Amino acid sequence: MVIMITANIHEVKTKFSYYLGLVQKGKRVIIAKRNIPFAEIKLINNIKPKRAIGQSEEKFEVPDNFFKPLPKKILEAFNNPQ
Repeated sequence: MVIMITANIHEVKTKFSYYLGLVQKGKRVIIAKRNIPFAEIKLINNIKPKRAIGQSEEKFEVPDNFFKPLPKKILEAFNNPQ
């Protein structure tokens, strides 16, 4: 089911990025002139919306040593750059 939103020209011009964001999420925006629909903005079929940051397609596990303190040599490199 596709959700359609209707908005007048002035509203779409004022908040164009907002409406493009809705289109990117799969919604269709109908543009109206004086409340009479005349155009539509919709997602092109071959473009997939981007995944949110941090949502990897692959599953992975964080190793136990990830949370251990760094070796002194590395800490010194961070604290005393040359």
